[in-house]
Amino acid sequence: MKEGKIFEEVVGTPAKVLDGTVETTRRIKSQIIDRGPVKKIKNYWEMLGPGLTTGASDDDPSGIATYSQTGAKYGFSFLWTAAVTFPLMSAVQEMCARIGLVTGRGLAANIRSHFPRWILYVCTALLFIANTLNIGANLGAMAEATRLLFPGISFAFLVIIFTFFSASLQIYIAYNKYARYLKWLALILLAYVFSALLTSGINWREVLGSGLRVSLNLDEEQIVLFCAILGTTISPYLFFWQTSQEVEESISQGESSVQKRQDSVNIKTIKDMRIDIWSGMFLSNVVMFFIIVACAATLNKAGIFEINSAAEAASALKPLAGNSAYFLFAIGIIGTGLLAIPVLSGSASYAISESFGWKEGLHYKLKQASAFYGMIIVSMIIGLIINFVGLDPMKALIYSAVANGLIAPVILFLIVIVSSNRKIMGNYVNSKFTTIIGYAVSIAMAIASLVTIGYLVT
Repeated sequence: MKEGKIFEEVVGTPAKVLDGTVETTRRIKSQIIDRGPVKKIKNYWEMLGPGLTTGASDDDPSGIATYSQTGAKYGFSFLWTAAVTFPLMSAVQEMCARIGLVTGRGLAANIRSHFPRWILYVCTALLFIANTLNIGANLGAMAEATRLLFPGISFAFLVIIFTFFSASLQIYIAYNKYARYLKWLALILLAYVFSALLTSGINWREVLGSGLRVSLNLDEEQIVLFCAILGTTISPYLFFWQTSQEVEESISQGESSVQKRQDSVNIKTIKDMRIDIWSGMFLSNVVMFFIIVACAATLNKAGIFEINSAAEAASALKPLAGNSAYFLFAIGIIGTGLLAIPVLSGSASYAISESFGWKEGLHYKLKQASAFYGMIIVSMIIGLIINFVGLDPMKALIYSAVANGLIAPVILFLIVIVSSNRKIMGNYVNSKFTTIIGYAVSIAMAIASLVTIGYLVT
């Protein structure tokens, strides 16, 4: 009788229509849960993977510094850029993911097969330089953010610990576990959403209006800042990482050979990939939006217009937005660094290994792919050394921006060409609209790169 009442409460149907046993009640409850919102959320979370971690890694400490500076200097004026970069990022990363799924190989391996080798070698060298400089800057930012929370800890000690910890995760943790770690770590980005929501006095009507209104003066400073935002959100290391992670995911599901990976692709695979990609890029741009909001509502309003690092932004927020926002901002820097550094070192290693035909992949152990892991170790060590040779972190990011500016348009053109080639992609070739978007982004990145490099040179 008791079980019948439970059944009626859960199902809303008289228990007498069934046998009313405990087993029946439990089975019906299970079916309701399986078809309910909890199951849908679970299925959605399980669908997320490379797209989520790639999008989240885009909001690394150097990106946070760029967005913080944007909000501090121009208030809400650049909020609209989040709406612009979201579809552009998504279109580019979707092409990269499709190349990885359909060909069963990484981006560098595809470029190596279809284009002159010298193009790949030059781009790979510049990618390694840019990523290594970025690693150094991010390690320093993570150490400074930690010192905001625990002032007594040595900067040098923290940089060394973060370097060792990040490298060890990539080398010694099995890919399946490592991928889950990155996936959960992506949620640390929500700290920036909460830091903005906890900031009092924000006029959300003004925020919404600015987010929908394009505002860009044609003076040099604003144009360069817009180019910096574009370059920060659409970065070459994301292209290589996204493609290779799709391959890694296929291998983790038992598709060990290139042919098996190619044969496993179907419409559902592509659909799931798109959901993953667009979700990850949405998270990335939402976080960008809220970082600008937090800094605009506090630093800009208080007359603090210059921010040189993410840690400096967090420190400046404390007296203006309170301890909660300050704490979340600092925690976010550490978390995003832990997420982005493996992506930076890993993407460079994938590109170099594929360029020279070395055995590569996080699914291998150290002894099986020593050259691949060796490049990860080298990039991490150089990044560590950067923090002790007197190179200013902002200069490191400037040099990184120049290197990225030189290769991003070239790599983008190659991505569009490969993903538009029916002989390579078969039925999963770009649509005409996607191809147009791809070339438009490539041209925009080329212009942005020339403007940025011209500004830095002069």
